[in-house]
Amino acid sequence: MAEKLEMMSSNIIQENIDYIASKFPNALKEVMEDGKLVKKIDFDILKQELSTILIDDRQERYQMTWPDKKKSILLANSRLNATLRPIKEKSVDFDNTKNLYIEGDNLDVLKLLRETYLGKIKMIYIDPPYNTGNDFVYEDDFSQAAELYLNQSGQYDEQGNRLFQNSESNGRFHTDWLNMMYPRLKIARDLLAEDGVMLISMADNEIGNLLKICEELYGLKNIEIFVWKKKGGASNTEKIIGTLTEYIVCCFKNKKPYDLNYQKFVREYQFEDEKGKYNLEGIEKTNLGTYERKTMVFPITDPKTGKVFYPGKNMRWTLGESTISQLIEKEMLYFDYKNNKVKRIKRPEDYDISENVYYNLLLDEGSLTSAKAEIEQLFGNKEVFDTPKPTKLINTLINICSEKDSIIMDFFSGSATTAHSIFKKNLEDQGNRRFILVQLPELCSVKSEAYKEGFSNICDLGEERIRRAGKKIKVESGVLGQNLDIGFRVLKIDTSNMMDVYYNPNQLNQGMLDQLVGNVKEDRTALDLLFQVMLELGIELSAKIEEKELNGKTYFVVNENDIVACFDNGIDDNLTKELAKIKPIYAVFKDSSFTTDSANINCEQIFKSISPSTTIKVI
Repeated sequence: MAEKLEMMSSNIIQENIDYIASKFPNALKEVMEDGKLVKKIDFDILKQELSTILIDDRQERYQMTWPDKKKSILLANSRLNATLRPIKEKSVDFDNTKNLYIEGDNLDVLKLLRETYLGKIKMIYIDPPYNTGNDFVYEDDFSQAAELYLNQSGQYDEQGNRLFQNSESNGRFHTDWLNMMYPRLKIARDLLAEDGVMLISMADNEIGNLLKICEELYGLKNIEIFVWKKKGGASNTEKIIGTLTEYIVCCFKNKKPYDLNYQKFVREYQFEDEKGKYNLEGIEKTNLGTYERKTMVFPITDPKTGKVFYPGKNMRWTLGESTISQLIEKEMLYFDYKNNKVKRIKRPEDYDISENVYYNLLLDEGSLTSAKAEIEQLFGNKEVFDTPKPTKLINTLINICSEKDSIIMDFFSGSATTAHSIFKKNLEDQGNRRFILVQLPELCSVKSEAYKEGFSNICDLGEERIRRAGKKIKVESGVLGQNLDIGFRVLKIDTSNMMDVYYNPNQLNQGMLDQLVGNVKEDRTALDLLFQVMLELGIELSAKIEEKELNGKTYFVVNENDIVACFDNGIDDNLTKELAKIKPIYAVFKDSSFTTDSANINCEQIFKSISPSTTIKVI
């Protein structure tokens, strides 16, 4: 019998329960819920297993907390009846591109992507709302577990997205921002590869709170901070202290010395002899005040001439006598008679990886002014974005934190600088980096330059920026950019393709049967169904999709043989045989595709005969 696809986001809570039960089986208990036996964790037993002393919940301890924190954790783990629908008409090179632009609430999108992209993202960069008192933040409804709210009014936009302005007069000013950020960062961590890095741009306003929640999610040892100089002077509104910098919080999934890409360090050597290239490095430093160390002032004798060298006045050697003796023995000291100096000879193998560090101060990585100029070049001197980031800054982060074939995500896409930067970086080193951008379709203010230029929401504007940037780069690069992927598939989040009865069959009654010939919503296409199936089966949404036709029936082939899917009705044995010859990993059909039970059984028998390893699924 063909297996039924759930067509829902993964059940994170059940996965966690199963994992804990595998480690602590005595903590598993079964309880009755709605007439069904359900597995639960006995937390009292689990606490005892993890501690020699039972921790009392009322005991005071160091922790970061705020109102609704527990609810935000529940929200991150809750399931979702939603899907991602492709929009081919807004896409660029839909059939060939590996890039994705997703319109919708990023919390829901992250949930939908979790199963497919678990542990696959090398770098995530986000530039979220800074909570300055005027920023819009997402309002997540804890009571209904992030369901899509269509046809709502008030603080919801025309797509039903949850968005409101978090002003400083709001009594929950910091709480609302934390409740927005925490579940998104929690899910995003799951998407990171083991050597992945999360980068978060942030101003002074919430940097303290951001660091606390990042410490909780990643651990203090896995957090570093870059400081970026964003402008050269104070603005007119800054009266006491001019803020010239912003922070970029860098969270490693699991920090190791080689997590960062050190390939940019091509060390130059000034000298060369019969042994190869080398540099000369001074071995003196000041010996005054707190730095005074008498044991580091001693004579060094050139063994070839017997000449004795001492450090300069008020100076000392940086190396001790035993180390100096070893260097003399290995002929790794250079005696500079002209300047009466002793220097250390350093060859390539003498440089330790610890010396190849990145400095946390980014002084020459573009500015707000250069970012504005980049936008104006693309949009005819129109200031259509408020505060975009410069591509030079994002390129620096890409260079540090990604490889040539990495997947890079930005789920607060905004001005889409991340996509523009990836195009530039791939052209520079002929890389194949791919992006996944996510953005809520925030409505543009009617007073904004963007609205005057005909853009109703930020997604339309961001997508147009990517189109224009890609074309500009391709034209200017000529032959070098011939194979550059400047396309992107546009997807949008929506309610599930399946009717509610698909998920709640117990609500079906006899009077509804005539209305339910199929279980797919009338306005959904076969391509819509395919993308929801890809999500459930863990196939990347950038996978190659071939649409084919045989005997008047349309079918899809994904990644040559990952999935073969046909959602037409009246499937016959001839089509089934052709699909089985592809020998796919999964074959997917609609339940209503088979007009009779015998047709369904024939399909299974044909696959067993031609492609026995294929798993047949129905929706």
